[in-house]
Parts: sequence; C-alpha cells; structure tokens
Amino acid sequence: MEAPQTLHSNDTSKTNFWQDISVSTVTAGFVAVTIGYTSSAAIIFQAAAAAGASTAQISSWLWALGIGMGITSLGLSLRYRMPLLTAWSTPGAAFLATNLPGIPIEEAIGAFLFSALLMTLCGVTGLFERLMRYIPSAIASALLAGILLRFGLALFSEMENQWLLPLTMLAAWVAGRRLWPTLAVPGVLLTGIVVAIWQGQLNVQGVPLTPTVPVFTAPAFSLTTLISIGIPLFVITMATQNLPGVAVLRAAGYRPNSSPLISWTGATTLLLAPFGGYALNMAAISAAVCMGPDAHANPHRRYTAGVAAGVFYIVMGMFGATVTGVFNALPTTLVMALAGIALLGTLSSGLASAFEKSEHRDAAIVTFLLTGSGISLLGIGGAFWGLVAGLIVLRFNRNR
Repeated sequence: MEAPQTLHSNDTSKTNFWQDISVSTVTAGFVAVTIGYTSSAAIIFQAAAAAGASTAQISSWLWALGIGMGITSLGLSLRYRMPLLTAWSTPGAAFLATNLPGIPIEEAIGAFLFSALLMTLCGVTGLFERLMRYIPSAIASALLAGILLRFGLALFSEMENQWLLPLTMLAAWVAGRRLWPTLAVPGVLLTGIVVAIWQGQLNVQGVPLTPTVPVFTAPAFSLTTLISIGIPLFVITMATQNLPGVAVLRAAGYRPNSSPLISWTGATTLLLAPFGGYALNMAAISAAVCMGPDAHANPHRRYTAGVAAGVFYIVMGMFGATVTGVFNALPTTLVMALAGIALLGTLSSGLASAFEKSEHRDAAIVTFLLTGSGISLLGIGGAFWGLVAGLIVLRFNRNR
C-alpha cells in the first residue's frame, strides 16, 4: 500500500477550491458529519438534561456545537489546505451527564469557560505541540487503528441482527472500489437508503423544519464547580480527544502545527460556552473519513472534505431540531454500517503504517489493542492509556 504523502502546515499554496472539490470529498464530509451526530448526539441531550437545561436550552447546545464545529472545520481546512475537522467532546459529554446533576446550569457554564480558557492557553503557549513531538508515527498509526477498530467490527457484528442491509452495503463498496473508486462511499450511502426504504425502515414524516434560536445563559463561578467539573473536562478533552485527533492527522501524513488548532478550538469554545458549547476539539473518528483514499486519491485535495463538513455542520447547527428528527429516522444498522465501511480504507492504512517497522511492532500492538479494547480507567478512555502504554513499551525496548 502506498504510504501517504506528508503535508506540513506551510504547504498552503492557494489551489483553486472549485477545481479541487469533488463528489467524493463532499460525500466524505457528509459521512463524517453523519458519524459525528449519530454516534453521540444522544449523550449531548443527556448532558444538557443533567445540567437542568430546558428544551430551548438543549436546542441551543446543539446550535452552539454545530456552529462551532462548522466554523472551525471550514476555516481551518481552508487555511491549512488539510482536512481539519473538529468535534464536540463525546467523553466530555459522558462525564457531564454523570457529574452535572445537582449543579446549577449557570455554574456549569462557568466551568465550561474555565476549561476552554485552559485549552486556549495550552495551544497559545505551544505546550501541546511540544508534547506531540515525542509520539512516533508508528504509535500514532496504531492509535488511529485502535480508535477505528470498533467501527470495523460493528459492521460485521450488525449482520447477526440484520444481515441484508449491511451485507448489501458492503457488496456495494467492494464493487465500487473495483469499478468507480472515487464514488465507492456515495454508492454505499445510496444503496443503504434504497434498501432501507424497500424494507420500510426509513420514515421521515413528521420531521419539523424549525430553525434553532440560541439561548444565552449567564455564567456563574464557583471554586468547587471549577475544580470538580472544569479541570476534569479540560483533562478529558485534551487527553482523549485532542491528543488522538492530532495523532490521527499525523498518521494520515498531515503535519500541521497543532498549537493554532488547539488555540482556535479553545477560543471558539470560549465564545460559544454561554450558549451550551461546552467543549470543541480536534476530531479523530469523523476526521478519519476525510483523510483516506475514499475521500480523494490526491491527499492535497482532501481538504475540501473538511470544508464540506464545515458547511454541513453549520446547517445542522442552524436546524438542530430538524437534524435530530432526520437522524432519528435513519436505521441504526444503516448508520453503523456506513461508518464502518467509510473507515475501512483508513483503518487498513493505519495498520500497515503501524507495523511497517519491526522495532516499533511491540509498542504498536500494545497501543492498538489497548486503544481498541474500549476500556476506561479513572474516567479516561482507552485511547489515552493505549498511547501511554505504547510509549512505555517503546522506551523500554530502546533502553534494552
């Protein structure tokens, strides 16, 4: 398999965007947004409800997150000519859902602002970029493969419950890779929708077309809440989201300076936190869809997938209630199969790069398996612990 080209943050020659964009990159952006929303939107509802948010405030949370992800994904992708996608912190939302009950929503907003300030400072000072220099490409690739493993497995485990829909979509992908590689994933999506309609599993009747009105919540600051909510939210977002997000970029051959990326996501969170934008970070899983060969054969043109994703995020943020209804209408099997198939190419590239060098294989296999296990220790997900364990094994082997 051909190794990905390395693109640095200074590779920003102004190519023609309208010549670079294609059906495959737009589809990759749509699939990435679909994965992002359908995989964890329910957790956002739970987190907002745990904070005592009203229905209007919950919609405002989705508005703030959608607008924030859209603006940062679109702007960063255009600026650096790389598929730089952002996302909400899913582990952060899970943490909030279990720890916000009993805390006034005004104090929760204050904790969001505090966490965002810490993230911004981490980017501005360059601390995050210095940390990333110590992570070899083999470990980053193994981390990427471990993150994506459960999506690949879910594609086949879904066949135990409903075999026709995922099997048909997989067949469409195999045929597409042979006959029209750049349109393989669009063909999978179209095939899935047709089969779902034929089986009567897709029903979009009654979905409201209602724009979301943002709701401003004035923050309140409590030392106890800042320590118990703000600091853990910062650590979880940086360790389990930003770290894998930048590692995935580097595993795909993209070498941006991570400091501006962390700074912009932190600053955007600062602006949108009063509306419910609790934490924005660099995306890993959804971004991987836009970095693989299925997005575009030329890695220099895959940035348009990030731009397309940004546009879709903005639209979804503006129509949060409508988007929620549409995604609820899609069969779960279709969404899981689409995610698994769209990430197969990136998963295989990550595995090939992780185990390419024999001296890195011990560390890579530990990182891959521990990350893919999905365990959580001390409230921190397996991606962080897989990275730590891989670096320890790598250092031990070098010393030996």
